[in-house]
Amino acid sequence: MFFVVPLFEPPPAARNLAGVSRTFYEFFAGGGMARLGLGSGWACAFANDFDPAKAATYRANFADAAAHFREGDVWKLDPADLPGRADLAWASSPCQDFSLAGARAGLAGGRSSAFFGFWRLVEALDDQGRAPRTVVIENVSGLLTSHGGADFTALCRALATRGYRFGALEVDAARFTPQSRPRVFVIATREPVPAGLIGDSPFRTRAVQEARARLPADLAALWIDWRGAAPAIRNTDLASLLEPDDAVAWHDPGRTAALLALMGPLHRARVEALRASGARAVGAVFRRMRVEGGRKVQRAEARFDGLAGCLRTPRGGSSRQTLVVVEAGEVRTRLLSPREGARLMGLPDTYRLPRAATSALHVVGDGVVVPAVAWLAAQILEPLLDHSATTLAAE
Repeated sequence: MFFVVPLFEPPPAARNLAGVSRTFYEFFAGGGMARLGLGSGWACAFANDFDPAKAATYRANFADAAAHFREGDVWKLDPADLPGRADLAWASSPCQDFSLAGARAGLAGGRSSAFFGFWRLVEALDDQGRAPRTVVIENVSGLLTSHGGADFTALCRALATRGYRFGALEVDAARFTPQSRPRVFVIATREPVPAGLIGDSPFRTRAVQEARARLPADLAALWIDWRGAAPAIRNTDLASLLEPDDAVAWHDPGRTAALLALMGPLHRARVEALRASGARAVGAVFRRMRVEGGRKVQRAEARFDGLAGCLRTPRGGSSRQTLVVVEAGEVRTRLLSPREGARLMGLPDTYRLPRAATSALHVVGDGVVVPAVAWLAAQILEPLLDHSATTLAAE
């Protein structure tokens, strides 16, 4: 089922929980991208996902998966399944009901209500004196506005009832990889927050500020304005992550012509201008439904800004992403490969993907961007937890 490449071996620091200062649970773990982002300074005490393809991918990439990974519905887990008390619980719960591509059912939706399957475990752990010290909830940006903000308020209320203070950041993966992929990270903690972690952040977007402003006064009083230094300027673009032209399958001229015919005047003019220039340009194309003249029309829309559009799962609301290459007066098109999609998520080429393209794109399209997690860990999570550990040791 998988390409034969080396497994990820747990780094020495993560093989023995007793020798690691930070432990975490990873819920809705998918292929383990949050784990990769957290890195060797963290040890995974428990991970879970119900999707067979994602579970197989996780096991294929982490040699220690048998010791801590549980495949199955989060609602069927018991607190006894979770060892000890983790420093962090990470939850990238299903996002379809918050997504603009979905039905926008909100937290009452069947898939996004999986969050409450996770949260009941946190509550049960709390009742046993084992609540995670910090919680991160990652989701699409629609979480901030779903049902006029009521769903975000409900989430904050759940956190508050268990003694957590919280704040949110909206992080676009484009700051780290050449993919436009904004996601919301809600960081909640029971730990004392050092002053150095409060302040300005490039990721406190207008949407985050408006979501905070909609909170009732008692919840707003618990809000933390998480601070984080701006990441280094990204030095890659879409073209730099692609396979060599002679190593991939290209569309035949008829299929390319059909795609170009779906473009509106603006996008077609953009392609023609690039063709006339003779230079090489690489763009990403999505098919979308637009309303024109009172009727729905399918359009192909291209971007040549060095970014891919947001990766989606093959069964998502938008079609699989297409690449268009304009060079020497010629236009060629092809589908984005699973390996290229993995690179856009910040995954190394040693990461093992399912052989089937649909399964591989499902795994990467539903994941969290690895460098974004690494930024969050370095800027907020590790300083927060290490400060608390130092304070306790001093006492």
